Amino acid sequence: RIPAFYANIVLLNVSILPFRLQKLKEMFISKFGSAPKFYVRAPGRVNLIGEHIDYCGYAVLPMAIEQDILIAVEPVKTQVVQLANTNSLYLDFSTSVNNIQINKTKPQWHNYFLCGLKGIQEHFGLNNPTGMNCLLDGTIPPSSGLSSSSALVCCAGLVTLRANGKTLSKVELAEICTKSERYIGTEGGGMDQSISFLAEEGTAKLIEFSPLRATDVRLPSGAAFVIANSCVEMNKAATSHYNIRVMECRLATKLLSKSKGLDWKKTLRLHDVQTKLGVSLEEMLTIVEEVLHPEPYSTEEICKCLGISLEELRSQILSQNTQDVSTFKLYQRAKHVYSEAARVLEFKKICNEAPANAIQLLGELMNQSYISCREMYECSCPELDRLVDICLQFGAIGSRLTGAGWGGCTVSMVPTDKLNTFLKNVKKAYYQTDVQRLPLENNSLFATKPGRGALVFVEA
Repeated sequence: RIPAFYANIVLLNVSILPFRLQKLKEMFISKFGSAPKFYVRAPGRVNLIGEHIDYCGYAVLPMAIEQDILIAVEPVKTQVVQLANTNSLYLDFSTSVNNIQINKTKPQWHNYFLCGLKGIQEHFGLNNPTGMNCLLDGTIPPSSGLSSSSALVCCAGLVTLRANGKTLSKVELAEICTKSERYIGTEGGGMDQSISFLAEEGTAKLIEFSPLRATDVRLPSGAAFVIANSCVEMNKAATSHYNIRVMECRLATKLLSKSKGLDWKKTLRLHDVQTKLGVSLEEMLTIVEEVLHPEPYSTEEICKCLGISLEELRSQILSQNTQDVSTFKLYQRAKHVYSEAARVLEFKKICNEAPANAIQLLGELMNQSYISCREMYECSCPELDRLVDICLQFGAIGSRLTGAGWGGCTVSMVPTDKLNTFLKNVKKAYYQTDVQRLPLENNSLFATKPGRGALVFVEA
């Protein structure tokens, strides 16, 4: 029996966990010579619609999935954190809790744990933080766009909170973990951490920012959401693709603001431009057409438009790993963000109103989202393009990439009466035709439903 409740965190139906927990406990005892005192779980997520817009200030629509990060924990008197992983591919790591060093140039698994640890330590100003022995078990495919990294950050934040006897609300935890993941160099927006803490079983969530809040979105009956892994890994922190897009949105924000007489230096996100102008998303799309040109902007042109030097651009606006980028696409990125933000709101509206053709309408929005991600945001890849085509060919009403892109997963909406045939055909067409994907097929294609958020639990 594993009853538990802690610090306003939703309790999981743990009937699925006993075998896994027992195995994790046995491995923990073998590794550290003593039993864990508590366990922490944080789920991965799939974003149904709203890609690359959370860091621009716009609402997104994800749901938590069953796959998760699970950590067994024993607080210790020495001020040392010892980290181990049930997967032998991930090496053990230990460090003093008073000397947290996070390597941005080599984003290894333990650095994500350190992000969550450091975030809680700094929030509370912990002078003598508790040391810990931790053993991690993960079922989220790594670098797949299902938020394995953020789930680890969230799990680590919750581990540190519990071990040091502190409490926070779910919203506070989500905000702290969003900020702390940036220690690794990823300029994320907060969707992943928010859904990991705020998720509830049976419902997707509209996640809004500033202030952070989550609203239930009941998905239509008669359709299943299917995740398919392209088997192309993409680590956001290991490349500059992601941060370049963040910077392109930031630069588009600056140029749009300046053209409209706003205080462009204090305007940080595309959402802020819309708010300050008091116009609709459709009007913002018109403004983008009027102000920005489709051709890439050189750093020299950006500096001229803003009246700043190249040094000021690099030191005051660009992130560390985009300093040497010479051209930026602003028109395309802003067009995607404003149109995608409108699709999220329309998706929620359709779910709420539940018209007879809701599944068809939602599928069309997912398809439009994918085309925009591929054409305007350029965050797809050939494997994702092929996988989306296959999913649509075999019965998906809508299919799109989910997560950062450049690899990872697709999410497809499939009528439930076609689900078994769909799964069989996609396996045959995408996984069984490739010798490298064949061993991965069983863990790469699965239907999912909204799961619950992060929690702490202890053995009775």
